[in-house]
Formats: sequence, C-alpha cells, structure tokens
Amino acid sequence: MRYIDEFRNKKLIEKICAKIKKITPSYHINIMEVCGTHTQSFFRFALDKLLPKNLRLISGPGCPVCVSTQEYIEETIRLAKDKKNIILTFGDLLRVPAANSTLEQERAKGAQVVVVYSPWDSLNFAQTNPKKRIIFLAVGFETTAPTIALSILAAKKQNIRNLFFFSALKLIPPAMRYLAEDPQLRLHGFLCPGHVSTIIGTSSYEFIPRRYGIACCVAGFEPLDILEGIYLLIQQIADKKPTVANQYIRVVTRTGNLKAKRVIQQVFKVSDASWRGLGNIPKSGLRIKKEFARFDAEDIFSLRPKTYDSKLITNRCRCGDVLKGIISPTECPLFSKTCSPQNPQGPCMVSYEGACNAYFKYRSKDKNI
Repeated sequence: MRYIDEFRNKKLIEKICAKIKKITPSYHINIMEVCGTHTQSFFRFALDKLLPKNLRLISGPGCPVCVSTQEYIEETIRLAKDKKNIILTFGDLLRVPAANSTLEQERAKGAQVVVVYSPWDSLNFAQTNPKKRIIFLAVGFETTAPTIALSILAAKKQNIRNLFFFSALKLIPPAMRYLAEDPQLRLHGFLCPGHVSTIIGTSSYEFIPRRYGIACCVAGFEPLDILEGIYLLIQQIADKKPTVANQYIRVVTRTGNLKAKRVIQQVFKVSDASWRGLGNIPKSGLRIKKEFARFDAEDIFSLRPKTYDSKLITNRCRCGDVLKGIISPTECPLFSKTCSPQNPQGPCMVSYEGACNAYFKYRSKDKNI
C-alpha cells in the first residue's frame, strides 16, 4: 500500500533506530508525546522496545475525551435525562463514567443519545426533529474546532432554532506551556501532535524552545514518522540547540491552515478552561462568541461546569496523573485489574486515544510491566 508500507519498512526502521542509539546522550531523557494517536502507534508497533533504555516516552494530555472534566461529564448526563433533548456525541464519550451513570447507561434507560461521525450531522437532526432540542457535545482540540464552527455558521444561515453546542473545546499550546513549567516532569522534548499541527502550524510551538529550552518536533503517525521525529528531537537535545522541527512536512506547514484558523476565530473566543488532571489553564479553551449565543448550550441551559476538576469516580483511579505524565498507566492500582476497556473506571481507559487503553491493548501482558 503506497504511502503506508514505505513508512513501515523494517530495514529503514532498523537503520534509524541505530542512528538514535548512536546520538542519544547517556543521561535520562524525557520526551512527551502530546497526541493520543502517537501513543497508540508507539505501542502498537512496539517502538519502545527499539529505543535506548534511558530514553523515556511519556504520554501526555493528547486525548480530548480524557481531558474533559468530570463536571462536564456530569452535565452531559443531566442533559441526557431530559426527554426534550437529543444528545449527539462522538462514540468515545459514551462510556466515560460519571458519578452514577454513563451516557451509554442513560441511553439504555431510554434517553435519546445518538453517536454521530461529524458535527454536520447535527444540522440534519435539528431539521428532522423540530420539536426536540438537539445538543451536540463539542469535545475536541483545534482539529475538531473548524467543523464545529462551520456547523454553527450553517445553523445560523439556515435559521435553525433548536440546535445547541456544549463546548469542551481545548487548545494544545497552552497545555504544553503548563507542562513545560512543571518541574516535576523535567521534560527535554515534545513530540508535537500531527493532526492539531495541520491547523495551527509549527509556529504555534516556537515559544517553547525559546522560553523553556525544550526541543519540539511535529511528527506523523507511522513508525518511521515517529522514529524520525524522535531522532530530530535527540539531535536538538544532544546539541543543546532546541528549536521546532517539522518531520511531517507532507502535511504540516509553519503557518497551518489559515482558512480553518479564521473560521475558528469567527465563531469562538479564547477562554480559560479546566482540564482533567491539569486543572484550570488560562486561555486554553474555546467558548462560543456572543453573536452566536443562541447556539451556546452552556448559556441556554445554565450549565456551569466548575473551574477545577473534582475527584474521579474512585479515589484510586489515577487518570488525572496519567494525563499529566506523572505516572504511567501501569502504575495506577486499578490498571488491568478492576479497570479495563470492558469495565473502564476512567476516561483514559475508555477512549481509543487514551494512554491506559493503549497500554492495556499492547502492554498489559508484558512480563516487564
């Protein structure tokens, strides 16, 4: 398969791994991947087994469902219980546990909770169910925000009155700034997210090496993409010349997608936002602007998720610490015991992009864990 097999070539993988080992300094190096898809690919292809032992890849808060706060999840359950509402959501959110329920459990009780694949589906639902209130759960990062913004613009143009968006949209660079400032993590480099970077461009990360001396590299998701990204990071770290490298040049540019950024700015305003595990981060979220207020579920339904994250379902679940990179999933006392994809105790095990989900699928049977 062209453009896939080339990036999984065994000889090339062995060659770049040898180069990584050759240039890697002898001290412990911490690199954080800020994308759940990177985490999945990294363990799916067992890339951790090919790298030097002193090179540690840390899973960060790159899963939008995972970083949505417990309060947001509780409010979605409250909305689902109202028979006047039809809740539209991406599939990963269905099984995230609230205190006493999930959206999936509410659907089993008769709530109208529908899995959709695009925000555009909300327009059709609103038009075909005029007596219902259609509420789209707008969870995501910069990658998702443009299509949600376009859906709101289309709803306004079509004068749709029964469609609302409950925003939990978040911005990646402010979270990276928060992590860079955390002395507990001692990060040497960031493997920057490929999908997000197609929208915001590599220039959005330039403050990180300049202000914090931490190397950055945007990378794709195939084995050679990730390994080359790590190689470029190690080069910067070894030379002590941090910058923003772009391995994903076939997709990502320095400026990003200007049209997508303009449509985000047209509909949303930057606001403070609360992240599970990280707490409140200034200017890290997107709220719907006043001129589109009639589509803002948070205002219309008086939804007021708290500023700071509450405890998880059980005090023993350490999803928040996993998201922050303080521990690996296997250090959580619930991992692969009471917590599994079939019985998730936190969102990191629910979502495909969650670190616990990736570890469970690819590392839970590893004798070294």
